[in-house]
Amino acid sequence: MQDQLKQQATPIMIGAEVFIEPGQTGEEIDLWFSRLKEAGMTVTRIRLFETYMHKPDGKWDFALFDEAYKAAEKYGIRVYGNLFPATAFNDLGGLKFPKDEDHLGAIERYIENVVNHFKQFKACYGWVPVNEPGVGHFPQEQFATDKYREWKAGQAAVEYNSGGYDHFDFADERFHLYYNTWFLQWITHEIHKHHPGSIIHVNNHAIFKNAAEYDFTSWRDFLTSLGGSAHASWHFSYFNRGQYALAISANCQIIRSGADNIPWFMTELQGGNNTYSGFLSLCPTKEEICQWLWIAIGSESRGAIFWCLNPRSSGIEAGEWAMLNYHNEPSDRLLAATEVISTVDEHIAFFEKAREVESGVNILYTRESLWIEKTLQMGGKSYEGRDEGGVMKSALAYFEALSEAGVQANFKEISEFDFSKDDYRGMAVILAHQVSIPSKYWPLLISFVQKGGRLIADGLTGYYDENAVATMRLGFPMRDLLGADVLEYKAIDDMEEMVTDGIALQAYQWKASLKAITATPIANKNGEITSTRNDFGEGTAYWLPSLVGLGSRIMGDYSRLNGFMAKIFDDTLRNLPFTFEEPQQGALMKVLSTGKEVVTIIINKATVRREFKLLVKDASLQPIVIFANNGGKAGGHYISIQAEETLVIKWV
Repeated sequence: MQDQLKQQATPIMIGAEVFIEPGQTGEEIDLWFSRLKEAGMTVTRIRLFETYMHKPDGKWDFALFDEAYKAAEKYGIRVYGNLFPATAFNDLGGLKFPKDEDHLGAIERYIENVVNHFKQFKACYGWVPVNEPGVGHFPQEQFATDKYREWKAGQAAVEYNSGGYDHFDFADERFHLYYNTWFLQWITHEIHKHHPGSIIHVNNHAIFKNAAEYDFTSWRDFLTSLGGSAHASWHFSYFNRGQYALAISANCQIIRSGADNIPWFMTELQGGNNTYSGFLSLCPTKEEICQWLWIAIGSESRGAIFWCLNPRSSGIEAGEWAMLNYHNEPSDRLLAATEVISTVDEHIAFFEKAREVESGVNILYTRESLWIEKTLQMGGKSYEGRDEGGVMKSALAYFEALSEAGVQANFKEISEFDFSKDDYRGMAVILAHQVSIPSKYWPLLISFVQKGGRLIADGLTGYYDENAVATMRLGFPMRDLLGADVLEYKAIDDMEEMVTDGIALQAYQWKASLKAITATPIANKNGEITSTRNDFGEGTAYWLPSLVGLGSRIMGDYSRLNGFMAKIFDDTLRNLPFTFEEPQQGALMKVLSTGKEVVTIIINKATVRREFKLLVKDASLQPIVIFANNGGKAGGHYISIQAEETLVIKWV
């Protein structure tokens, strides 16, 4: 019942954040909300800055923000109130944690005043307790360190001890995971004291670097919906501009997986130019705005909010990020978003009910791999495979490869995968350079393959346990699953070919010499076994002990990797309702279905027009183009799509 209420509380909404600050007039604020209405937008988020409301004499002056809520009511715009207790003047991201007990009390009083005041407005839709939690390491301040001691004293003895070897315990990382959750839950409780049952939403950020800080499975218990920020200029350092649509897609899949049984909603998408803020300066094109919005919708997001509608006038981001120009006129980006909104509204009955069509392919990452990779950094020469980011980039490589094949893979933290099924036939798991597989997952992965699943273990997957102890010194607990032992790994200086099952894959960074036990060798070089296939129970495990995915990513060519996956996942992929007949470099596809109706969203990030055929399982289906922003066409099962274009097709 609670899950049903959460779904009902989150209709599809698209909007842009209205930034409120002293110096603005009531007329300006009214105009901005009218611009939202004109664009077909129905939602905004407002940062409720304590520093703009709480006066030095202790009194509260809500008048400026009241203007915004009144304008929202006037134009039918729902408002997410983003709590922003007092921080430094130029603080971009807002409060993350309390400093001490006095500070916690001040936050509590801020919540009491702000929530009690703004809940009275009909436009008050819900609350964002913390903007973009995630800071790299919990702060070394009194409240956090006291909480750490309390948490550590309450930790039960761990049964698994890495065979008695000396080891890391990653207590700091595990506490940070707990502490983020504790603070979010504490603020939620405080909000509900004053506004019982109200909608609670939170947006993670920089997901590819901060994922190990987020315990999404615990957040589901107190959130109404899960969100995220996906800003190309801040968050996509692992990608070039031609890959930003892919980055949005992967970001969406990680949040979708984290949300699971609650709705998810893209809280922030970059809407405009940035100058001095951000790690790089860029302005999204109107085509990118369409791509990012359609990808979110195609990933089951209940919509999105752009950051932001109007440019702020002060602070580090002054004059930046907006979808309106400095004369409050719609930019080409806002007009592009309006076109998307119009199409979604026209077909709202479909999009409200639609769900992403599951491919059965699951790319899993482990927090422990990210922790270990970060902890073991020693400096020196940079190698993409062992630098911080190598773990995530390896997983992203397989995601990109499958995207080019027209397959939308799941992207999950391993704890989010359902290991409780009785039958995994038709399902696949990819562990791409996940250097740590915690001990509790060894039997679960064995069971997954025994029950019919297909597994790819790439790179140094399983090299360590959760404590960074080398598993080869622990009797190699994945021996039965992979059917082989590692004799040794060797670093290699250059890319090498690894001919595997007749396909020349790209070996990078390391290669292993294996000793087959029950596995069948599928790659040999100079008398050494370099990869294996192990038929195990009803399923099969493939061991590619080199950075095959990352090597393909660096070379910019996934054709061989896709050929390999098409061969070993054939029974999974041929049952999909839509795929590309041949992989299309720079293209991706999302597929939504209500059970009766199907929509495909195809995006071409290549620099040239693409013309290709879709493999359609139900050959009787015929296309109706419902959105194309550059003349794209679908004739029968053939697609013609221009560079940078988004093509949305309804199949009947």
